Amino acid sequence: MTVRKGNRLGISIQEHMAINVCPGPIRPIRQISAYFPRGGAVGGGDGEGGGGANRCLLLPGAAGGGGSLSAMSSMDTSIEIDSCDSDDNTSLGTLEFDLLYERATSSLHCTVLKAKGLKPMDFNGLADPYVKLHLLPGACKANKLKTKIVRNTLNPVWNETLTYCGITEEDMYRKTLRVSVCDEDKLTHNEFIGESRVALRRVKPDQTKHFNICLEHPPPLPSPTAMSTALRGISCYLREWETEQQRSLEERGRLLLCLQYLPPNGLCVGVKRCAHLAAMDVNGFSDPYVKTYLKPDVQKKSKHKTAVIKKTLNPEFNEEFFYEITFSELASKTLEVTVWDYDLGKSNDFIGGVSFGCHSQGDALQHWIDCLKNKGTKVERWHTLTNELPGSTLQE
Repeated sequence: MTVRKGNRLGISIQEHMAINVCPGPIRPIRQISAYFPRGGAVGGGDGEGGGGANRCLLLPGAAGGGGSLSAMSSMDTSIEIDSCDSDDNTSLGTLEFDLLYERATSSLHCTVLKAKGLKPMDFNGLADPYVKLHLLPGACKANKLKTKIVRNTLNPVWNETLTYCGITEEDMYRKTLRVSVCDEDKLTHNEFIGESRVALRRVKPDQTKHFNICLEHPPPLPSPTAMSTALRGISCYLREWETEQQRSLEERGRLLLCLQYLPPNGLCVGVKRCAHLAAMDVNGFSDPYVKTYLKPDVQKKSKHKTAVIKKTLNPEFNEEFFYEITFSELASKTLEVTVWDYDLGKSNDFIGGVSFGCHSQGDALQHWIDCLKNKGTKVERWHTLTNELPGSTLQE
C-alpha cells in the first residue's frame, strides 16, 4: 500500500482519499480496499478482490461497478434526508380532516376525523387530545371552535363537524384556517401538541377536500437583533397595521339579516344571528343584543330591540320587526341595525352596525335594492359590522 521512494513517502490515491483527518497523527483507515475496487485504472490489483468489494457495498441483488456505487451513495443520501424530515414532522403526529365551503349558506364546515401517533403529553405516556380551530387573521376568541376531548389515547377519533357561519368568498380567498391539537390538563394549563395551517383558497366551493397532514411546531416569532432589522420590522408592522385598519371593520363581527317589503305598506326586518362578534367583556365574551331604527325618526318610535343573549360571540336571535311604511317613503329612509353588548349598571358597549338605504354602499346597498325590487320576497344576506355608522351618535 505505502511505497518508499528514497526519502519521500508515496501514498496511493485510495489511501489519500480515505485518510481519517483528526487531531494527532494521520492514520489510514483499515481495509481501504473494501471501499475502493481494485483492478481499475487508478491502482493495480487483481480483479477478484475488486469484485468482492463491490458486492459488499451494493444492496442484495444489485450488480455493477463503480458507477453503481456512485448512484447507490446518492440514493442513500436522499432517503436519509426524506426520512429525517418525515421523522421530524411525524414526531408530533398526523391529523385527518375534511373542509367544505357551502356558497349558498356562506358556511365553512370542518369535519375533524382522527389523529394518529400523537406526542405523549401525560405521565402515563398518553394524552387527552382535542382540536381547536381559528380563522386568521381575526380575533382569537371570536372565531375559536373546539372539539370534544378524547381521554387517554394517542390515536383519537372525533368524527365531529365544526361550522363557521358568515364566511364570504372574499374570506375564502384571503383567510387561513389554523388547526391545532392540544392536550387537556386539569391541574395546569392545557398543553400544545402541534398545528397545521391551511389557506382556504385551496378549497373549492361546494366540494369537500380531504386533508391528511403532519402536525408541526408553531412558526417562530421574529426577533430582530440589529437596529436596521428592527426598523424594517417596524416599517412592515406599520404597513400591515394600515392594511388591517382598512379591513378592521370585518373583525367587529357578522350579521345575518332578512329584509322583506310587504305591499302595500310594510317592511319586515328579520334579525337571524351574529357570528364572530368582538369580545367586549373581561371574560372574553359579550352579552349581545340588536337594535333597529328607521331614520329619520323624529318621534323616536321606530326603535326595536332583540333579547339579550348572555356570554356568547355567536348569538342566534331569530326575531322579526315590522315597520308600517309606504313604498314611496322608503326612498328617503335609512334602516340602521346596530349590535350592542349589555352591561349591568353602566353604559352598554357598541360592537358594530350596518346601514341600509339609497345612500349605502357595497353589499348593504345591493341588499336594499334587491329587497325593494322583489316585493313580498324574503332576501337574506350576511353583512360585515362596521365600527362606525354615518350620521350616528352611537349612544345607548
